[in-house]
Amino acid sequence: MPHFTVVPVEDKHRTDYDNLEGLSWVDYSEPGGGAQLHPRDAYDTVSSDGHGNHKESSPFLNNSEAGKGGDYYDKNLALFEEELDIRPKVSSLLGKLVSYTNLTQGAKEHEEAESAEGSRRKVSKSPSMGTLMGVYLPCMQNIFGVILFLRLTWMVGTAGVLQSFLIVLICCCCTMLTAISMSAIATNGVVPAGGSYFMISRSLGPEFGGAVGLCFYLGTTFAGAMYILGAIEILLTYIAPQAAIFHPTGAHDTSNATLNNMRVYGTLFLTFMAVVVFVGVKYVNKFASLFLACVIISILSIYAGAIKSIFDPPAFPVCMLGNRTLSRDQFDVCAKTTVVDNVTVATKLTELFCPHYNITSEHCDEYFRFNNVTEIAGIPGAASGILKDNIWSNYLEKGEILEKANHLSVDVSGHKSNLHLYVYADIATSFTVLVGIFFPSVTGIMAGSNRSGDLKDAQKSIPIGTILAIATTSLVYFSCVVLFGACIEGVVLRDKYGDGVNKNLVVGTLSWPSPWVIVIGSFFSTCGAGLQSLTGAPRLLQAIAKDNIIPFLWVFGHGKTNGEPTWALLLTAVIAELGILIASLDMVAPILSMFFLMCYLFVNLACAVQTLLRTPNWRPRFKYYHWALSFLGMSICLALMFISSWYYALVAMLIAGMIYKYIEYQGAEKEWGDGIRGLSLSAARYALLRLEEGPPHTKNWRPQLLVLLKLDEDLHVKYPRLLTFASQLKAGKGLTIVGTVIQGNFLESYGEAQAAEQAIKNMIEIEKVKGFCQVVVANKVRDGISHLIQSCGLGGMKHNTVVLGWPYGWRQSEDPRAWKTFIDTVRCTTAAHLALLVPKNVSFYPSNHERYLEGNIDVWWIVHDGGMLMLLPFLLKQHKVWRKCKMRIFTVAQMDDNSIQMKKDLATFLYHLRIEAEVEVVEMQNSDISAYTYERTLMMEQRSQMLRQMRLTKTEREREAQLIKDRHSIIRLESLYSDEEDEGEAVPEKIQMTWTKDKYDNEKRSRNSAVENFRELISIKPNQSNVRRMHTAVKLNEVIVNRSHEARLVLLNMPGPPKNIDGDENYMEFLEVLTEGLERVLLVRGGGREVITIYS
Repeated sequence: MPHFTVVPVEDKHRTDYDNLEGLSWVDYSEPGGGAQLHPRDAYDTVSSDGHGNHKESSPFLNNSEAGKGGDYYDKNLALFEEELDIRPKVSSLLGKLVSYTNLTQGAKEHEEAESAEGSRRKVSKSPSMGTLMGVYLPCMQNIFGVILFLRLTWMVGTAGVLQSFLIVLICCCCTMLTAISMSAIATNGVVPAGGSYFMISRSLGPEFGGAVGLCFYLGTTFAGAMYILGAIEILLTYIAPQAAIFHPTGAHDTSNATLNNMRVYGTLFLTFMAVVVFVGVKYVNKFASLFLACVIISILSIYAGAIKSIFDPPAFPVCMLGNRTLSRDQFDVCAKTTVVDNVTVATKLTELFCPHYNITSEHCDEYFRFNNVTEIAGIPGAASGILKDNIWSNYLEKGEILEKANHLSVDVSGHKSNLHLYVYADIATSFTVLVGIFFPSVTGIMAGSNRSGDLKDAQKSIPIGTILAIATTSLVYFSCVVLFGACIEGVVLRDKYGDGVNKNLVVGTLSWPSPWVIVIGSFFSTCGAGLQSLTGAPRLLQAIAKDNIIPFLWVFGHGKTNGEPTWALLLTAVIAELGILIASLDMVAPILSMFFLMCYLFVNLACAVQTLLRTPNWRPRFKYYHWALSFLGMSICLALMFISSWYYALVAMLIAGMIYKYIEYQGAEKEWGDGIRGLSLSAARYALLRLEEGPPHTKNWRPQLLVLLKLDEDLHVKYPRLLTFASQLKAGKGLTIVGTVIQGNFLESYGEAQAAEQAIKNMIEIEKVKGFCQVVVANKVRDGISHLIQSCGLGGMKHNTVVLGWPYGWRQSEDPRAWKTFIDTVRCTTAAHLALLVPKNVSFYPSNHERYLEGNIDVWWIVHDGGMLMLLPFLLKQHKVWRKCKMRIFTVAQMDDNSIQMKKDLATFLYHLRIEAEVEVVEMQNSDISAYTYERTLMMEQRSQMLRQMRLTKTEREREAQLIKDRHSIIRLESLYSDEEDEGEAVPEKIQMTWTKDKYDNEKRSRNSAVENFRELISIKPNQSNVRRMHTAVKLNEVIVNRSHEARLVLLNMPGPPKNIDGDENYMEFLEVLTEGLERVLLVRGGGREVITIYS
C-alpha cells in the first residue's frame, strides 16, 4: 500500500495559524522513509504508514511546512511532547478503538487487530445482527433437539410428572445460572468472535482455557454423533423400517441388529455431513432457518394435539394381556379369538402364545391362559384424569415388562421365550440415568456468544437473547412434561420406541394434524443440529490450535485457503465416529453431558473468581449477577456430573486435568490477564500475611536461600554450579532468590540490569531451580550485596540463608577489594542473623545429571552452630544425586574430654534426631606449635606487608600517571566482589598537583622509604595470636584430610571474621589453610538459632 497522508485543503485563514507563537513541528517519520507526520493536535485525522499503523496528521500544517525544519510543537500538549511516541494522544487512541473489528476466534489476539495482515484484508461488512436473529433463535435451535422428540415422553412415563419436573428444573436452573455468569463475562469488554472458549481462556488463563476448550470441543463433537444417531433412529424406526440392513436372527437378537444398523447408517450419514461441511459451510447456514422452522412447527403441533385431545382424543389403542403391554407390530387383532364366516378361530396373537395348539392346551403360555386380552386408549386426552396415574415414578430394570398398575390380571409367570411379544425396558432406569440422558436437551446456550462477531451490539444482545431463549425453552419443557403426563397413558409413555402403538413415535401420537408432522420435523431438525455441530466443533478446535497453547494440536490450526479448518474437520469426524460406534443414544448422551457440564462449571467459576477478586477490569454491563449465583451454578454442575454418571464424571475430570497439567508443563507463555493469576495474587497475599504472625517453628525451619551470583563481562553466570547446588539442596521446596549486583548508575544501567535478569532466569530454568531473580544496580558492589541481604523477600517469605561463592584467585590479586567484599558479606550475614553457606571448589560439585552410587558426606562438627551441619546433609540426601551417599559425623575431642562418652552421647542425639549417620570422635593431641606453622604464619604476615607496600607504590605510580590520563575516564571494575577503594585508600578521580621544590623533595623521600620498607620484611616477627590460629587451622586440616580426603563432600564450621578489620587478610589465609587438600568443601555458618529439634 502506498504511503499517504491526509491533509485538509488550504483555506484563506491558513496564515493565521502559521504565526501562532510557540507552535513547532516534529518529524516523526521513520528513518527508512515513510509518511511525514504533522504536529499532533486535538483535531487530528488518521493516516496510514502502509503497515497498518494509524498515525495522526494535523489540519493546520501541510507537507511544505513540515519540510522547512521549523519549530512547530503542539502548544496544547507541549508538556508531553517527548512521550507522544509511546503514549499516544486520546484522539489517536479513540480512532483506533472505533475502527476495531471482531476477529475470528483464536486467529489472532484481539490486541493485534491493527497488524500488517489486518490492514491488507478487505474491510469486512459491519455486524448487523440483532438480538432476535443473532442470539435468541440460534439458541432456541441449539437447545431444542433430539431428546425432546425421542426421549422426553419416555422420561415422563418412567420418572413420573413430579420427578420429571424436578429433572427439568435442575437442568434449566443449571443453564440459567450459567447464562447469567456468561452474560457477565460476555459484557465485560469486547468479546471477539469465538464465544465460550475465548471467555473461559481469557478469564481463567491458558491452562483452564485449553482444558475446558477441549472439553467443550469434545462435547460438541459427541453432540454431533448424538444428533446423527437420533436421526438414524427416527429413520429406521418410524420412517423406513424396511431400510434396515441387519435383521434379527432370532427373537432375542433385536438389539444387536438395531445397533449394527445404527452403526452402518450413522457412518454413512456422518460421511455425507462431513462432505457437506467441507464443500461449503454457507449451505449449512442457509438451511439453518429451515431446520429451525421444522422445530417450531413440531412443537406447535404438540400443543395443538394436546388441546384437541381434550374433546377429541386420537385413536391409538394399546393391546394389554392382563396388565402387560403387548408389542402391536407382530399381530393385527387384539383378541384371543375372532369370528370368521361365523366360525370362531384363533387369532395370530393366540398362535404366537400357543403354537400348534388350542387355547386350553397346556403348551400355551401360562400367563396367556389365565389372563384376558383387552384394549385401552393410548391417548385418553387431557380431560381423562390420567395425570394422577402418571404423577409418580415407575422405574424399571432391564428386560422388565411394561405393566399398567391397578389393571385386572392374574399374577402368574409366563414363558421367558415370549418376552419379545411384550413391550419391555431395554435399559435399567433410575433418576440419575434420566438426568444424564435429559441434560443434552438444555445445552446449546453458547450459540449466541459464539456469534458475537456478527452482532450489532453483543453486550446487549447476548444476555437478553440467551436468557430469553433459556426461559422460553424451559417453559416449553415444563409444559410438555405436564401435557404428556395429562394426555398419554403411562404404559405408552414408558414405551420408548412406540412398540405398543404400531411403531409410532410416541410424541407423534399426540400431535395434530398427523404424527408425520413430528416425525419429518424432528428428522430434519436433528439432521440440521448434527450439521451445526460438525460445523462449530472444527472451528473451536482450530481456534484452540491457533492460540498455540497445546503444541501437539498445531496441525489443526491449518486449513483451506479460505480459512476452513480441513484437518480439524477430519479429526472431528473421527471422534464423532467413535460416538456412532457406541450406537446407543442413551449411552452417548451422558458422555456429552459430562463435557458440557465441565464447560458450564468453569464459566461459573470464571465469573465467581472475577467477582470475588474485584479486579479493576471487571466492569460488566450486565449487572444482574452475583458470586453466590455463580457458585450455586458451579455446585449444580458438579452435582449433575456425579448424579448422572460418576465414572464418566471422573473420566472427564481426568481428561481435563491431564490437559491442564500438559499445558502447565509445556509452559504456555500467554498473559491474558486471567482471573487465576489474580486468584494466585490474593492467595499469596493471604499466605504472606499469615506468615507475618510469627517466626517459623524449629520444626518448620528449612533453608530459604539467597544465592549471590557473579556475572562475567558478557552478563553470563560465572559459576552456574552454585545454582545446581541450590537446586539439589532445595529439591523444589521453599524459597530461593538468586541475586546479583550490577555496578553503575541505575538510570544508565537499567537495560543492562534487564539483560542480566534474563540471563539469570535462563540459567535458573536450565538448572531447574524453583525461585526468583533479583538484580540490583549500585555504585558499590558491597552496598548492592548489603541491600540484597537486607531487602530481598517479602513479609514472612524472606531468606534465612545466604549462599556465597568463594573469591578464587584472591592471593594472586594485588587488589584487596576482591576478598574484602567477601568478608564484608560474611559480616553482613552475621549481623542480619542469617546462616551462610560457602561452597568452595564449586566447579567440582556434581551436576544434576550425575549420580553418586557410593561415597560419604562428612560432617566436621567442631562447634555447635544451631544444627545446620546436621540438617544440610539430610536435605542433600533427598536429591537423587546424593541419595546413595552415607553420612558420617566427626567431632573433635580435647585431651580433657571423655571421647567414649562423647561418642555415645552423639549417637543418642542423632537417634533422637532420626538421622542415620556414622559417628566418630577425633582426639586432637596437645602438641607444640610446629616450625611449619610458625613458618606459614610468617609467610602470611610477610605477604600481607609486601602487598601493602606494593599497593602504596602502585598508588604513587597512579598519581604520576593521572597527569596524562583523560580526566573524565571511568574504570569499570569487572569483579562482583571488587569494589571501589575504601574511603581511607581511595584514589581521587582527578588530582591537581602544583610542583614546588618541597613537594619534589617529599616525593623523592617517599621513594627511598619504599626500599627501606621492603628491607623491614626480613626482620618481621609473627603475631602470637596469628600463630595460635594458624596452629589450629593446620592441625584441623591435617585431621580432616586424613579422614575425609575421599569424601564426596566435606561440611565444616566456618569461623567468623575477626572483629578488627586489620586481620581480614589473615582470616582469608586461615580459611585457605583449613580447607587445603579437600576437593569439595562446604563452609557452614549458622544464623544464631536452632534449626533442628528432637521433638515431634
